[in-house]
Amino acid sequence: MGWSNPPIPWREFERRLSWGRRKRAARERVEPVRAAARPVRPAAVPWAELHCHSSFSFLDGASDPAALVAEAARLGVEAMALTDHDGMYGAVQFAQAASEAGIATVFGAELSLGLPGPRTGEPDPAGRHLLVLARDPEGYARLCSSITAAQLAGGEKGRPVYDVGALADAHGGHWAVLTGCRKGAVPAALRERGADAAERELRGLVDMFGRGNVFVELVDHDLPGDDPRNDALAELAARVGVDVVASNNVHFAAPGPDARLAQALAAVRARRSLDDMAGWLPAAGTAHLRGGAEMAVRLARFPGVRERTVELARECAFDFAVVAPRLPDWPVPDGHTEASWLRHLVAEGRGGGTGRPDGNASRARTPRSPKSWT
Repeated sequence: MGWSNPPIPWREFERRLSWGRRKRAARERVEPVRAAARPVRPAAVPWAELHCHSSFSFLDGASDPAALVAEAARLGVEAMALTDHDGMYGAVQFAQAASEAGIATVFGAELSLGLPGPRTGEPDPAGRHLLVLARDPEGYARLCSSITAAQLAGGEKGRPVYDVGALADAHGGHWAVLTGCRKGAVPAALRERGADAAERELRGLVDMFGRGNVFVELVDHDLPGDDPRNDALAELAARVGVDVVASNNVHFAAPGPDARLAQALAAVRARRSLDDMAGWLPAAGTAHLRGGAEMAVRLARFPGVRERTVELARECAFDFAVVAPRLPDWPVPDGHTEASWLRHLVAEGRGGGTGRPDGNASRARTPRSPKSWT
């Protein structure tokens, strides 16, 4: 991580520095649950979150989509992107909660490139990340197709295999590609091999996806190295000629209990105790949502970045209803809903009946034993 651990665990170090913030954060966590039910009031300082992991990023995101939306509503965030790992699993819950809260929705995913195996069992899984936002429903469809192809190519749960050339061919101008977190190709090259290597990686993204579709992403979690990295990335973006946006690389809704849950999930994913994870976990739980006023202060030395972030979110925002229109109702007997009729058919089949309306048992199949399920 670039610095030495103190003689006490990081969580104890953070507790000693918190000066009672935990009790205050615990009180403040009551309000977000109520906030999701009312429309968002326009914030004095607009802000949009473009990089957000929910609990559908298994053992990585600590808050479900509804909790994230509730906190975003409380903070006055006008738009939010859900970017879970290698899938759109939380899209429906996210869209429903955001619609009720009046928050504009952006749909995307963080793609895991070059995985040697599943992400479990390692404190810092290998591989590189590529953050992709769908600019429109067509981009959503193309992103879903690309993820599906990668999941099928992997042949192993938790290990999608992406063809980078196929991704370049698939976007068609319908994606916005961000350089992402420390595991993104550009920040990783900057950290490991210097500015020239990072510039080569960024120009490679521009060649694949087009200059107008690539954005350098700044993330500040109050960690050592954040400021010099962001300064270097902003200079690199100016040199290559691409826009700069910012995010909080959100992994939980709010500080306090959510942050501690995220640490526990990271330990479970790595199959290590929290004490063993001390050197791998950040010193403070800062990967949470923030409001526009705070982000204006944090981004003050990067003029225009906050505004461009909000502008990109507005460009990419669309309602999930245009992607998943309401399907026609399935005919069911009087007195039943689709769910209750399905439950009836399942119960009838489990009890030895055929579950077929015509009563024809000749084509009924015996359920497989649990041992054969995968």
